[in-house]
Amino acid sequence: MPDNRVVVYKGPGEVAVESIDYPKLELPTDVVDGLGIQRKAPHAAILKIVTTNICGSDQHMVRGRTTAPVGQSLGHEITGEIVEVGDDVLFAKVGDICSVPFNIACGRCRMCNEGKTGVCLNVNPARPGAAYGYVDMGGWIGGQAEYVMVPFADFNLLRFPDRDQALEKILDLTMLSDIFPTGYHGAVTAGVTTGSTVYVAGAGPVGLAAAHAAQLLGAAAVVVGDMIPERLAQARSFGCETVDLSGDGTLAEQLEQLLGEPEVDAAVDAVGFEARGHGRDAGEAPATVLNSVMEVTRVGGALGIPGLYVTGDPGAADDKAKEGTFGVRIGLGWAKSHSFTTGQCPVKKYNRQLMQAILSDRAQIAKAVNATTISLDDAPRGYQEFDGGVARKFVIDPHGSVAA
Repeated sequence: MPDNRVVVYKGPGEVAVESIDYPKLELPTDVVDGLGIQRKAPHAAILKIVTTNICGSDQHMVRGRTTAPVGQSLGHEITGEIVEVGDDVLFAKVGDICSVPFNIACGRCRMCNEGKTGVCLNVNPARPGAAYGYVDMGGWIGGQAEYVMVPFADFNLLRFPDRDQALEKILDLTMLSDIFPTGYHGAVTAGVTTGSTVYVAGAGPVGLAAAHAAQLLGAAAVVVGDMIPERLAQARSFGCETVDLSGDGTLAEQLEQLLGEPEVDAAVDAVGFEARGHGRDAGEAPATVLNSVMEVTRVGGALGIPGLYVTGDPGAADDKAKEGTFGVRIGLGWAKSHSFTTGQCPVKKYNRQLMQAILSDRAQIAKAVNATTISLDDAPRGYQEFDGGVARKFVIDPHGSVAA
């Protein structure tokens, strides 16, 4: 078998493309030893990667803001063509092009049966939930690679119904593995519906996906906040209003100028634990976004929180933040009767419906997030530019599958 080239973390600020063994129909050692299950995985499939994306969650590891070890493989946003299936795979077929949810799920445990695939109980001995190429997520090999093994293939894989149509729309469909369902989850759990006014904190790819999702859900006005002009311009390119949080005006004041009142019906935190305070000279302040969205969300409203928060951050400013403890004004949220939804998006809850929206031209997520194709060898450059705040969603094309 050929080698498998994969992107790996080499230390803070550095990634590289290295060769590892071609994948086998076997489970990772961490899962086998930790859960006491067999190594052979006849329920699995091997995919030749068509597209795989760089995610903001990957950047947290690459910045050294997690406990990821050097050598950690990367990549959990995967779309690929099946090239091999195990004997127990009944419905997924060689040649199918499929989206792979970033949540690895067994389809058999209590959580999977309840639709909570982000916290599957049988794929990670350390804690509920697993993902490809991510720290503390079960030791699964990452998908920023040429090939990847997908366990429980019949349950996990979302097959595209028409190969030619899928390849034509691949830059939209590649977003189904994580970013589009995650943004949509943020909007849905914030209670966005017809006529809502919505504030989205963060104009990175997840924030832009949440903003586009809010539009699909019928929001009357979607306002996106960020500090990087290029990202704010990208939000405006598909009809969002924007607020520049690097200036002197408060968020409430800027919302009042745009909406006629200093509050919104629903808010989404698409920033997470590396948040910075508002204003020109503000430094990192992990609770800033959570506190500000509580301030501007109306009484009885909801907060969707797809932005990542971690329990281990060696680069945090203080000891409390290193363990994920922040100065969140929970009393304010309680007084305003807010509801909060956190955690990994259960991708399978949304990906089929969002696929249909893409295939029927109802959603243009690639345009919203400014999808930009690069080669596998260009992945280090993509990470560097993404970390610099460029308003692009980098899509890695390992085999030259994407038409120019």
